[in-house]
Amino acid sequence: MTSFARVQPWLSLLVRLALAGILLWAGLAKLVEPLVALQAVAAYELLPQALIPIVGYGLPLLEVAMGSLLLLGLLTRWVAVGTAVLMVVFIAGVASAWARGLTIDCGCFGGGGQVAPGETQYLAEILRDLGFIALAAWLVVFPRSRFGLDARYAELDDDE
Repeated sequence: MTSFARVQPWLSLLVRLALAGILLWAGLAKLVEPLVALQAVAAYELLPQALIPIVGYGLPLLEVAMGSLLLLGLLTRWVAVGTAVLMVVFIAGVASAWARGLTIDCGCFGGGGQVAPGETQYLAEILRDLGFIALAAWLVVFPRSRFGLDARYAELDDDE
């Protein structure tokens, strides 16, 4: 067994737990203040008024569900793909706000809405989300990790 083969499941565990923590933090922060989450979604000025509550209430639930699955190590590769797609959507939203000259906080970890022009952090938010995409990409390539339920179900499949 190569040294990478011994280390990889531990690295994937760290990446899985990091992404789980990020998603759980983001989702729970929005669930605690649902009206602020709605305000954050509306601030992007991208969605029709009728869709704002669906996204504002649904996104935190999706983030918590995805974070929980990653915490358990269940459907890791699929959740990592979903996380990467979600981050691409977030980057598109932030880039769109930036390009249109909006002055908003992303609302990614609670809060959100209008801010003073000098308080935007669009580049930092995009770079952060690119980092999250890199973590998700690692799990797409190396989904097996220590203490994950995926490994338990793979063992069951091997027994059949």
